[in-house]
Amino acid sequence: MKRSKINAIIKESENFMAKMQFSLPAWSRWSRGEWQERKALCRQVFDCQLGWDITDFGLEDFRRRGLVLFTLRNGLPDGSVKTYAEKIMIVGENQETPFHFHRNKREDIINRGGGVLVFELHMSSRDETLSDDDVVVYIDGVESRVPAGEPLELLPGQSLTLETFTYHRFYGKVGSGPVLTGEVSSVNDDAADNRFLEDLGRFPDIIENEEPYRLLVGDYQNL
Repeated sequence: MKRSKINAIIKESENFMAKMQFSLPAWSRWSRGEWQERKALCRQVFDCQLGWDITDFGLEDFRRRGLVLFTLRNGLPDGSVKTYAEKIMIVGENQETPFHFHRNKREDIINRGGGVLVFELHMSSRDETLSDDDVVVYIDGVESRVPAGEPLELLPGQSLTLETFTYHRFYGKVGSGPVLTGEVSSVNDDAADNRFLEDLGRFPDIIENEEPYRLLVGDYQNL
């Protein structure tokens, strides 16, 4: 992805969050210079990979298959710092996050407002392909049995609990608008805990055609 495109996506995302009255930490708006001045105080931010995360899964088609994430809270895989994580995400209409599961992370995905969030679910088979078995999930704590692959809609205010080894893909319902999407989970480890059904990249390759508007989590290593 070009840095100019990432910058435009973040500006659009900030406008949407403001419209939804969702506020991010003050450091979400820091310049590179401000990060450098406070670098010694921000070890937890860097170690836990808090902040902006824009991905097209290496497919170079962000509007069709991509996701805006901002990690608000997280710990480390060894259980230190925190044992929980929280993200806020923006899912566009018909913008897919492809099928994947987590081996260790349990999560609640929450429709915080905006449009309708659509899920398709499968359990993982032993060879990590898609199982045709029904999937037992909890919607706001209420048990539900969902046929494999059948679209499941989450309205604003609703949440879905996903257990480990549950393949899921999600997207915004066409005509309903973008979705402000929350995630509350055990510790998030994007480096080792994601199993995508396809051979995809979790983080994009960035073409630096202009200065960053906001730093991404992948930029911290260069401070």
